[in-house]
Amino acid sequence: MTAATSRHRALADARRARIVDELRDATDGLDAAELAGRLGLHANTVRWHLGILADAGIVGSRPAPRATPGRPRILYSLEPEPAEHAADEHRLLATVLTGALAAEADGAERAEDAGRAWGRYLMARDPLARTNDDEAVGEVVQLLDGQGFEPEAQGREIHMHRCPFHALAESQPEVVCAVHKGLVSGALSALGSELEVEGLDVFVRPDLCVARLTERS
Repeated sequence: MTAATSRHRALADARRARIVDELRDATDGLDAAELAGRLGLHANTVRWHLGILADAGIVGSRPAPRATPGRPRILYSLEPEPAEHAADEHRLLATVLTGALAAEADGAERAEDAGRAWGRYLMARDPLARTNDDEAVGEVVQLLDGQGFEPEAQGREIHMHRCPFHALAESQPEVVCAVHKGLVSGALSALGSELEVEGLDVFVRPDLCVARLTERS
């Protein structure tokens, strides 16, 4: 799919076209709650549409500056034209690699192993250091937030309200979602947590995937 086709499909929905119109006039960006109020939609619905716009390279996101500790608001704004082409090129590479793994009998297992290795790498710590489970989950949520998943911890679950590879995950979930499952488990392991991902419920709603955590046996 060309970048132009991807953009056209993303903007074919009237609600997404309205989101783009709102962002066009907001030079400093808007968060999902602000957009929801302007459009009369639920914030989670807006996040789902924002994910599709981001996949098409139309919208980007960044954390809002904070003067105090805490989770920052995520602001959305329109991407300039050059970013669209870069996003499309990376999307093509991801699609090619995902397709190659999906064609292998052990593709899903290899994808999860790769995700686990990257999770350990991204959360590398002193091997003697320990983190309690709640703190570990909090750090993993921050990691996922930085990658655009818009996650939140709910007990022994991590709710992800956006998938950075939404379209690809719909077509090849056995590979894409396996990477994400491994990433979370690997990050938890690196933090010294006894938790791992027992299961990943994919697209429980269009705007929600749930990683269910359990103690390693």
